[in-house]
Amino acid sequence: MKQNTLFLAFLIFIPLSISTTIFAHVGERYSVKSETFYLNGQPIEGHFLMTKDDKIFIELSNGKSISASLTNFSFSNQNILSQKIARLKRLNTAKTLTKTERSSLRFSNFSIFFLLSIIVITFLFIQNRSNNQFSKYSCIFGSFIVFIYACKTTETVIPNASTPKTDPAFIETVFSSFKTLVKTRYDDTYFYVESEGIPTHNMMVGITSWQQQVPIPQGYTGTNAWSIPLKPELSDAPISLKTNLLKGAVAIAGNGVPIFNPLNNRGEDAFIIGELDQWGGHCGKADDYHYHIAPLHFEATAGKNPIAMALDGFAIYGSKEPDGTIMQALDTYHGHLINSGVYHYHATTTYPYFIGSMRGKITLDPTTIAPENQITPQAKMTPIRPAGEPLRGASITNFKSTGTNAYSLEYTANNLKGYVNYSWDATNKYNYTFIGTDGKSTTFFYIKK
Repeated sequence: MKQNTLFLAFLIFIPLSISTTIFAHVGERYSVKSETFYLNGQPIEGHFLMTKDDKIFIELSNGKSISASLTNFSFSNQNILSQKIARLKRLNTAKTLTKTERSSLRFSNFSIFFLLSIIVITFLFIQNRSNNQFSKYSCIFGSFIVFIYACKTTETVIPNASTPKTDPAFIETVFSSFKTLVKTRYDDTYFYVESEGIPTHNMMVGITSWQQQVPIPQGYTGTNAWSIPLKPELSDAPISLKTNLLKGAVAIAGNGVPIFNPLNNRGEDAFIIGELDQWGGHCGKADDYHYHIAPLHFEATAGKNPIAMALDGFAIYGSKEPDGTIMQALDTYHGHLINSGVYHYHATTTYPYFIGSMRGKITLDPTTIAPENQITPQAKMTPIRPAGEPLRGASITNFKSTGTNAYSLEYTANNLKGYVNYSWDATNKYNYTFIGTDGKSTTFFYIKK
């Protein structure tokens, strides 16, 4: 009797041990400890993320990513990183079981265990057929073990939770009042906005801190269109605009003009220091016109629709809620989730003006480093001339069209007037004439490629 019991336990233990060994890594989780790397002689804390196009990507302790060539790291780091890259290549070339193969393996293990259980039960029944009570209990016990094992090896499939998709028709309402300026389209992932980045309202007037840039078309079309995610997700760690995203756009206005961080690339409030015109915009180094505060003046034509869309996929409203009621209290990200259950931002006349932190998940361009990192995908601005220098004491007093594709900007410095007259033709040849407050004139020609 004792020998039979030990034999039964031994046979049951074998398949259970096999099962445990084979599936030991299912659901395994791990954590990565930060390491110290020396990049161009400077220490940084983080861990190796990946390698791509001969670049090493390091995820910093704050969650941001940077990239550099292997040779930019210290010799000791290069040795460690080379080992990590080699190990990663081996893992990527290792064979993994398909779902069908895993199911087949589970079925094979179950079949072996079931057959062994039947043999054990039959053996015990024959050996102890005179003891009917023992035979009955043996059958019950064996059946119970088979049932438990079957439950253990059954794979529970949980369907992936899908993120609700924003109705493209809703996003279309943001741009519906500017059809002469904006073209839109969408696929399953993004809603695309095409424009030249030039508004119908006047520009530049009121700027008191100017770097001699003037607005020209940018060509945000085709593959260079602005991309708005159709499946926005709330982030567990919203990225603050105070310490990030000082480069590039974070939203797109209803007229197709991008909206940048309220802070300039030096971390200063662009509005407070006089860099913005009466409409909240100015030109960047590529002569690209963009806003640094959400254009609240669009609210009159937008009605109950948003005035802009953030690049995390959430809408930006003006001073009222989507139902037309007075704006409710805002959270630290400058928005809230009320009524409809969909998060949205609001534009205000005080900092942070429209977004404090990106409430939605975004992808950071790994080639950029905080605070001058940026969201990707991101439309590109292409400069056609060298960036201008600050013109101290100058205030822009007038800006007007002087013909087809021709403009004149007037500025005042020391009570004297100066001008920038510029135009372009169908061949993308640009003509800039600078007339200083001393009356001297200088002309430059550029070709936009």
